[in-house]
Amino acid sequence: MLYQDMTSRDLLQQRTTLPSGDTAWRPSPLVTAAMEGSLAVLDGVHRVNTGTFAVLHRLIHDRELSLFDGSRLLRHDKYDAIKEKNSFSDAQMTERGVFRIHPSFRICALSEPPTLGSSTGQWLTSEVLTMFLFHHMRDLNQQEELQILNQLVPHLSNMQPILDLTHKMREAPDANLKSAATSLSTRQLLRIARRLAEYPSENLNETVHKACLSRFLPRLAQTALDEELEIVGLTSSSNKITELEKATTCEVKDGVLRIGSTTVDVHNAESKMKVPDVLFYENPQHLNVMEGMLKDFLLGEHLLLVGNQGVGKNKIIDRFLHLLNRPREYLQLHRDTTVQTLTLQPTVIDGVIKYEDSPLVRAVRLGQILVVDEADKAPTHVTCILKTLVESGEMHLADGRRIVHSDSGIPPSERVIVAHPDFRMFVLANRPGFPFLGNDFFGAMGDIFSCHAIDNPDPQSEMAMLRQYGPHVPDHVLEKLVLAFGELRDMADQGLITYPYSTREVVNMVKHLEKYPHEGLATVVKNVFDFDMYNKEITETVVEALHKHGIPIGANPNNVALAKEFPLPALRLEASWEVRRQGARKHTAVLQCPVEDKPLRVKGPVQMSVHSHQMDRTDTRSVKFTEQESFWTLPLHETSAIADVAVTKATVSPMCLYTMNPAKKQLTYIDLYDIFPSPQRRSVSYKPRIHLAPLGFPLDSTIIVHEEFSNITLSVNFETGQLSRLEVGSFVEATAEKISKNFRQQQGNFKICSTFSHEPDGIFLHYKQESGSITVFHMLEGRAYSIETPVKIQDIQMVSRYDWLITEAGSGDQYLLSHSKEQPLDFHLQGILDSASTKEGYRLELAAPVPLPDSHLSAALDQSIKSPNRILISNDAYASVAVGLPDLVRCSDVEMVNSSWPQLRSKLPVQYLPESGQVVRILATWQVPKEVYPDGQRPRDLSAYLEVTDLVNKHVRYVPIPGVMSNHVYNQWFYSGASSAEVGVVMAGMSHDGLVTVDNGGCVRTWQTALFYLDQSLKSWRNLIGEGEKELKVGVCLIREGSDFDPKFGKIDPTGSPHVGGGTWAGGSGGMNTAGLGGIGGPFRLDIGQDVHQIPDWQKEKLQSQMPEDVKRAAREMGQKAFKERLKQIKMSEYDAELYDRFMDGVQGQIKSLRIILDSLQAKGKERQWVRHQTHGDFDEAKLIEGLTGERAIYKRRGEKEPEMGSPQQKPKLVRLLCDVSGSMYRFNGHDSRLEREMEAMLMVMEGLESYEQKIKYDIVGHSGEGYKFNIVDSSKPPKNNKDRLDVLKTLQAHAQFCISGDHTLEATKHAIEDIIKEEADEHFVIVLSDANLDRYGIRPKHFAEILTSNEDVNAYVIFIGSLGNQANVIAKQMPAGRAFLCMDTKNLPQILQQIFTSTMLSSR
Repeated sequence: MLYQDMTSRDLLQQRTTLPSGDTAWRPSPLVTAAMEGSLAVLDGVHRVNTGTFAVLHRLIHDRELSLFDGSRLLRHDKYDAIKEKNSFSDAQMTERGVFRIHPSFRICALSEPPTLGSSTGQWLTSEVLTMFLFHHMRDLNQQEELQILNQLVPHLSNMQPILDLTHKMREAPDANLKSAATSLSTRQLLRIARRLAEYPSENLNETVHKACLSRFLPRLAQTALDEELEIVGLTSSSNKITELEKATTCEVKDGVLRIGSTTVDVHNAESKMKVPDVLFYENPQHLNVMEGMLKDFLLGEHLLLVGNQGVGKNKIIDRFLHLLNRPREYLQLHRDTTVQTLTLQPTVIDGVIKYEDSPLVRAVRLGQILVVDEADKAPTHVTCILKTLVESGEMHLADGRRIVHSDSGIPPSERVIVAHPDFRMFVLANRPGFPFLGNDFFGAMGDIFSCHAIDNPDPQSEMAMLRQYGPHVPDHVLEKLVLAFGELRDMADQGLITYPYSTREVVNMVKHLEKYPHEGLATVVKNVFDFDMYNKEITETVVEALHKHGIPIGANPNNVALAKEFPLPALRLEASWEVRRQGARKHTAVLQCPVEDKPLRVKGPVQMSVHSHQMDRTDTRSVKFTEQESFWTLPLHETSAIADVAVTKATVSPMCLYTMNPAKKQLTYIDLYDIFPSPQRRSVSYKPRIHLAPLGFPLDSTIIVHEEFSNITLSVNFETGQLSRLEVGSFVEATAEKISKNFRQQQGNFKICSTFSHEPDGIFLHYKQESGSITVFHMLEGRAYSIETPVKIQDIQMVSRYDWLITEAGSGDQYLLSHSKEQPLDFHLQGILDSASTKEGYRLELAAPVPLPDSHLSAALDQSIKSPNRILISNDAYASVAVGLPDLVRCSDVEMVNSSWPQLRSKLPVQYLPESGQVVRILATWQVPKEVYPDGQRPRDLSAYLEVTDLVNKHVRYVPIPGVMSNHVYNQWFYSGASSAEVGVVMAGMSHDGLVTVDNGGCVRTWQTALFYLDQSLKSWRNLIGEGEKELKVGVCLIREGSDFDPKFGKIDPTGSPHVGGGTWAGGSGGMNTAGLGGIGGPFRLDIGQDVHQIPDWQKEKLQSQMPEDVKRAAREMGQKAFKERLKQIKMSEYDAELYDRFMDGVQGQIKSLRIILDSLQAKGKERQWVRHQTHGDFDEAKLIEGLTGERAIYKRRGEKEPEMGSPQQKPKLVRLLCDVSGSMYRFNGHDSRLEREMEAMLMVMEGLESYEQKIKYDIVGHSGEGYKFNIVDSSKPPKNNKDRLDVLKTLQAHAQFCISGDHTLEATKHAIEDIIKEEADEHFVIVLSDANLDRYGIRPKHFAEILTSNEDVNAYVIFIGSLGNQANVIAKQMPAGRAFLCMDTKNLPQILQQIFTSTMLSSR
């Protein structure tokens, strides 16, 4: 086995010492083979330096060789001639240092082919070409490969789909598929075949992903692989896999280990001290991985575990070996690892070199498990010597010994080590590349191991594990950590941050919180991220993710922004209600209503498609504490409007039913477009009115959806998607109703009352306004009955399960319809006498179905009282308390709190919270008192206010609801005339007096308004910050009370020394009034390159509040003056600056993401290597004997190697951006903002690539109907300042505005590919931005695809940034896999560019 550090001397002879201490030369295996007439196999010619390999030139051509000890090897005939001429014997020839090369001696060299077009790996020089006869080992075709597999695996089955996929990927023109296909080598296919023969139930999709280690493939390669798997029919069974993981358990019983369904006898270890025993908390995901490892172990495989740092690779291995009771040898590699240190440890004892066996040799000899950790840190040319040991069980050691396979038949001796049959190698490696800066161990040697991708545990597994590490840490804290770090890991995969924070960091935080429970979570989390605080972009991204999940890092515990309380007017007696149960006119006072059973006809069920969507929860209490807890955003259609909210959300036009569980990240929705009539088929003024009625257990997965205008009632199972239509009455009645609808005008709307639908029988009422009939549905029993009353019903409120309050249309009179649990069909109607005349416009909006507790009732009425009661909510009062309703026989006193705002014309959303006795309305911003407005001005950025009336504590609060994130014209039409006309927000109650609101932009918000729960949440929030530890903090305050606030530029320090505080020096940090960073009152920011000492936000806010207004104004004027001077320097007007800032505001985050990605790319080029033959540095073990003989150049040190003579200079990547500046970009910019998106994309690229010219050079070329090439930015002259970049944007817009119609996309792409390859570069990229308007000009996607793939040395891609309808989707599907992207939002562009740049990583393997 040849390796890169091998010298010409190592190739021929090695120096050693004799027992006497004298040095001697030992022949290498190559020289021994030459003298014995053996076949010398030189494996890895491509790794050895060409100068080193040149020493064999004479041996191969002349069959002669001069050795370093002065001896010579001669061709057999020449040797025989000299021996015969001088009459020497063989012994005499040996004494003279002349040896015979056996005529049977041959050399067989093995090598990988050189990489075409690469500046490295070009080992096949003109000198090497003359040394060998070359044979190219072509890839086996499918039939040949199948034949080999059948011969080696007799009971082979189920391999044909994988073979089809493998050969399809090998022959694919796409470089991404070819790169993934290298993992499916014949050796790997043989391993898969053996496993499938032993475990035929294995999922083939997962098997391929495991073999390719797809978890760590670049995004494009992952996508291409998934598409090919789907094409050949190898689909994943994710549900089954999840169930299997949950079902995986582990136990050791009667000497047998069982993991999942796989069993093995526990090993009887002799060296029990080397059996690892580690603290390990089992979780389903890790157990599932260990079961896969056990299957491979039983098949005799060596294992490779690849994963990010800190995901538990060592823990899994140690636990696995502990369960097996297998002793281990541990070997940790590093960047300084050499071939010698990997195998033997040379030492000098009494002048004699002694070789101590490394853990590798001991494990081979004793049959133990060798755990090789951090394998990616060692250079691949070092670790490649493990290849022969793993593949064939053989290895040559530096002391001349040889390891042979246990089945070789060679007896052990002093020079031969027979490998123990129980020997296995478990290798652990991080994923290659940034930020771990490891080598691609999997790419170099992955197919000789059975590979397992180790990822962070899924949220459920991680929660289960963390509960065991921190049994006393609250669950809500653990959940915040799991969700926040899960988000950070996703961001690392997308390239938004560099380090993929692992389970290790979370476990350490939980252990800290377990031991120090009073320390705030924010403080503990900050300790983990302090290292990243040096990078502003990464800091902002990380803090934003932590805030999103409610970790208040950087928050001030005093930053509480609850709504202001206003005193509630006193309750006063408004009326007395008498429920007449008997009297002189009994037939009018108490009326028994007839009840008739109605057939409940269920049409269906019909199976509807249940779609899913990822939902991101954002915690709103991260920086300040408010009534709002969190929010989500629904993926609404642009013409959708929110209709109602219950346990689910529904939208109209198109009709859609959304279901979400706040504890989960998944949202499901069912499209009901085909169920309800569309507006086009009805009147133009038709506006769907939806009401939702959630049912309780055991029907808790069912919801009733009722549309008031069309009177369609549906029963929808939102989990399974089964939909049924509910109808009552006979078929004759239903037919007559349909016919009569066409001949009479509709009067009133159909309504349902679902106050008690959550009870087990699923009861709800259905009625038509201005009629006297009520239909009662019992969903659990599947029955319905109707009740006929003599009252024209306007509204029904269920004040209890058996008492229903009816309001008569027109007169507004109240009636009580009652029955009992014992006689459920005996309904009695009683009129209610009101002592006060009904006010004009009075309307009862809601009656509470449950009473106030006695303590709350007493507090509200300021008297000790125990009585039945109900809260009544009308449109002319905050709230009313009806004492005695509905249980007292005689009368109920109605005490009312009159509202301070005028009577409302429209019905507003209202909700009653039973535990706290609060009444919550949604009011428009103009309907609240002016005292609520900040600064006395009505805010424009709010949707509405929550009016929280607290009868118990006698106050009212107005909680602001943030503005709609996205609003459409359709919403204004839909909400006109609705109950939420002024606000566009619907509301529903939750458990523990919580509230949920949904605005017409699809934003779902949860709220707390009850004081008891707010107090609990505030304490918990402050505990997260760690307020209790505040008095223990020690620090130095840099701000002097009573300081001079006057802003100034400050003095220039000629030494450039850093200054913190003091208010003297310009460019300082943490100061008060000079230009610098991290301070409080300076006129503008000034960075001189020093560390920033940031003043805490709470201190900054405090001192800024003390700063006089004239000082603030002076600082601002000074900053504006400096800004205008800077504009003059770059000849930029203030208007231009504002315009540039407007574009920059849209892409600031994207520029930050792009720079993070470029930092990771740039870091890969900074790796250093060992420089040998130095006179100082670290001792080189390979030159131990030279040191004994007095040689001085026996050291090595790390450094950047000078390039060898003739090796090409490293070039930057070259990127050409083809911008579509055709007329359609300008024409349809108003449709989808495509031109603005393109301009933002160009600004992002120009800003993001600034200062990265040594890594990436770019130019921007435009194409339109005018022609295929308009140079906009030249790679040799990139824009240097804001004005130059703004000029580029203006050029793009102007060209699109004034160019003629036409399209030159194909010509521009073809010319760019042909032109860019002419310039030398590390890699060539052509990125085409297009609006997909190709059909208009007869451009076929197939022709476009051919041009993109016309040159394999140019990585060409197309990004569609605009589309009319689904144009872009249709074209993208016809493009080669991974070559086309859709970008309808600029924020996705950095991730697309990252995929493009990283897609070539594997293709270079």
